[in-house]
Amino acid sequence: MKPYKKVDVSEQQLEDLVRRHTSTIEEGLGYVDHQKQAASGRLDVLMVDSGKALVVAELKVVQDDGMLMQGVDYYDYVSSHVEAFARLYKAHLVDPTQEVRLFLIAPSFSQILINRCKWLNLPISLFTYNCLKFDEEEDLVPIFSEQAIPTPPEVIEVTQLDDHLTYITDPGVRSKVSALLDEIKSWKPGNISLDSIKYAISMKVNGRVFAYFYPRRKHYILATYTDQEVWTEYIIKDDDDLANVKPIMQAAMERRMK
Repeated sequence: MKPYKKVDVSEQQLEDLVRRHTSTIEEGLGYVDHQKQAASGRLDVLMVDSGKALVVAELKVVQDDGMLMQGVDYYDYVSSHVEAFARLYKAHLVDPTQEVRLFLIAPSFSQILINRCKWLNLPISLFTYNCLKFDEEEDLVPIFSEQAIPTPPEVIEVTQLDDHLTYITDPGVRSKVSALLDEIKSWKPGNISLDSIKYAISMKVNGRVFAYFYPRRKHYILATYTDQEVWTEYIIKDDDDLANVKPIMQAAMERRMK
């Protein structure tokens, strides 16, 4: 690999990188528009995900707690006019029945902002980034990483397991998740329950939570307790990721049976 260094970028550069590298943020994500006028200003970037839901992206090149409220304002505007946006961008096959999503993209996020996101009943995703510049090359290479948002105290809502499975647009991932959920129930037959709540599936053994499952369009997140009893989220994108997390989940399950 060529030598490289991390470099800072301007908001205009970050916007350009997001527009040109949408699929590296989330698989299947596509660029729609940028600097679109909204009621409270111009939203940074508008995208569409693999499920044809509109995605509002708010960008910052520094840690900024104010970006959450800015993003929510733009999210509110797009959600309130989603049918008009679907007609305006009909070439992107936007589905106005799909819930609009909000992405916040910044080099880092404060714990204050993360905690606020935890309590908002909105489909928010946080992404940090680094920009790399390789020697003898002019182009910058952005690296985006999703940062999981902690789970608030459980609130049971009437949803079905299938709702979370159908949210996943990748058939291969959906099939693997279905098999995984069946496998988890077999770990302790009759003792494990999978409870569907909004945005997640709660996994319990003898009524005690040991893990959560969060669907994404092309991957998913598993959250469980480490051996130090620290609640930790793991992004699962391939079989190796899952193989690393399964023993942690099983150990957490066993501790909750004692």
